[in-house]
Amino acid sequence: MKNILILLIISFIYLPNCNSQNLKVMTYNIRLNVASDGENAWTHRKEFLTNQIQFFSPDVMGIQEGLPSQIKYMRDALANYDMIGHGRDGGDNGEYSAIFYNTNKVKVEKDSTFWLSETPEQHSKSWDAAIERICTYGLFTDLESLEKVWIVNTHLDHVGQQSRVNSMKLIEEHIKTINSENYPVIIMGDLNVESDNELISNLKQDYVDTKAASKLKFGPTGTFNGFNFNKAVKRRIDYIFVSKSPEIEVKKYAVLSDSKDLKYPSDHLPVFVQLSLK
Repeated sequence: MKNILILLIISFIYLPNCNSQNLKVMTYNIRLNVASDGENAWTHRKEFLTNQIQFFSPDVMGIQEGLPSQIKYMRDALANYDMIGHGRDGGDNGEYSAIFYNTNKVKVEKDSTFWLSETPEQHSKSWDAAIERICTYGLFTDLESLEKVWIVNTHLDHVGQQSRVNSMKLIEEHIKTINSENYPVIIMGDLNVESDNELISNLKQDYVDTKAASKLKFGPTGTFNGFNFNKAVKRRIDYIFVSKSPEIEVKKYAVLSDSKDLKYPSDHLPVFVQLSLK
């Protein structure tokens, strides 16, 4: 009887730890591969960038501006990672807003990519967008806790404010439609707006800015560096938001300003958060 009582006490002590699981999430605009970047071109920074990712080892990572050749390099370089998504010109064409994930940590239950337009099921653009934009999402299961979470990654237009606002509304509406089980949601990406923009105010009605929610913050204020190593990074346009849910808690938030030989691995700094899924 005494042994049974001891076992029951131990079970109650450790039960809370069994009901939560940490999830490391990163969003990273890797800057497309263009020769005009000169000494900052992809060929000069790709190894450092993928080493940086492996060092911080996010469980899930949304990237923006990845061209097919860059996607291939990252898939080869990032051990234990797979990805979902397709190019914005369809199939393996154009820039990706791909989601990479550690196959030892999570698995994908379902995924899809759609265009941010009035006809999201086909290659298209709408409103005042300068170019076609896409959103990639997936339903992920944590392999240890079996908790499920929707993860959404996008890159909004760099010109059209109406396009950005309407695109985010479209994303939110789409997630509401497919999230019939009311799982937690993570929305991340290069939103191409600063924090005082209408888009961010709208998004905050149903989602939480991980920077505001985290007690532990690290790194510069901004995320866009423009490859200007000697200037303070103040322009914040890359974000990770989480749904307002007791099932998800923000533990840590960081903007990673790693450099090598006075050069950044991209013209954006990655945003890295640690979440707790309960």
